[in-house]
Amino acid sequence: MTLTEKVAYLKGLMEGLNIGKETAEGKVLCAMADILEDMSKSVADLEDSMADAQGYLDELDDDLADVEDIIYEDEDEDDYYDDEDDDEDYIDDDDFIEVECPYCGETVYFDDSVDPDDITCPACNESFSCICDECDGDCGDCCDECDACESCEDLKALDGEDDE
Repeated sequence: MTLTEKVAYLKGLMEGLNIGKETAEGKVLCAMADILEDMSKSVADLEDSMADAQGYLDELDDDLADVEDIIYEDEDEDDYYDDEDDDEDYIDDDDFIEVECPYCGETVYFDDSVDPDDITCPACNESFSCICDECDGDCGDCCDECDACESCEDLKALDGEDDE
């Protein structure tokens, strides 16, 4: 039963009980019934307006989705990401130097803003140097077994120096 139907039922009940405008109480009850009738009509009008507005918003949402499809149809996630980006361990070799931590064996990456003589492993928090003792950063004449020498060469390339 809608609000309008309930008010109509109340007014019919008042007529059936012979509540009229002759008594003071009857006058008050009739005035209240009239106010309830006006309010129920206003609420019904508001509900109709809300339904219309909701339908209009649904149409706008559908139209906006169509516009977004047209605008962004050429763009694809592949335009923003390389296949290598899917691999969370991917690091661009041009920007970083890769060394192995002598304590835990974890691969550590750093760029030219980090002091190569004081690297801290993020896995074990141990500090180490990627510059070997034999060459002190000049890797041209030191042994081939040293992993740090390869890193020193990478460091020179980052600094813009020519490899020897």
